[in-house]
Amino acid sequence: MTATDDYLALLDWRRRVADMYAEVRARLEREPVAAHAHWRRCRDDLFRHHAQSALPAQERARFAGLRYFDYDPRFAFTAAIRPLPEQRHDAVTASGRAIPMVRIGVVDLPIGTLEVMWLDAYSGGLFLPFSDATAGTTTFGGGRYLLDTAKSADLGARGGALVLDFNFAYNPSCAYDPQWACPLAPPANRVAAAIEAGERHHG
Repeated sequence: MTATDDYLALLDWRRRVADMYAEVRARLEREPVAAHAHWRRCRDDLFRHHAQSALPAQERARFAGLRYFDYDPRFAFTAAIRPLPEQRHDAVTASGRAIPMVRIGVVDLPIGTLEVMWLDAYSGGLFLPFSDATAGTTTFGGGRYLLDTAKSADLGARGGALVLDFNFAYNPSCAYDPQWACPLAPPANRVAAAIEAGERHHG
């Protein structure tokens, strides 16, 4: 593939992810289990077939699907962002790369309080990574992502409150291949609860 092919493949990936989340938002409130099943099917198809899959190319032919907990409505919440003074910091990747962020507030949830960041790089976007008591056992040790609107991972809002359904939590790309540089969950977003929802540890 040429460099142009790579860029066009990435563009196609982002379009498909945006379409997937648009369908999830359209269905989530009235049929959450079906919305979750759609999300899983689309992700499996992208990981198996797309040139921008986070999986190494040699693993795609034998890929049997991503692993998830069953949908659990106990981990589906809505919450307004409680504003806090902006605080700039660098999120650190597993390789030590720094990615600039701005903390814009927190969400107070039954499972704990999580900081909400704005990506202060490239296109910007709301970003909510987290880690919980399952990290390193049944889920990826570096934490998972719930929202990353710069890449269209956006569950929407209801009445001004963010939709925060942890059944749609997913692994960062570096969980599949260390070539990817992904910001890890910061200490402030490590909760004591076991969030047995969303994507499980790959492999």
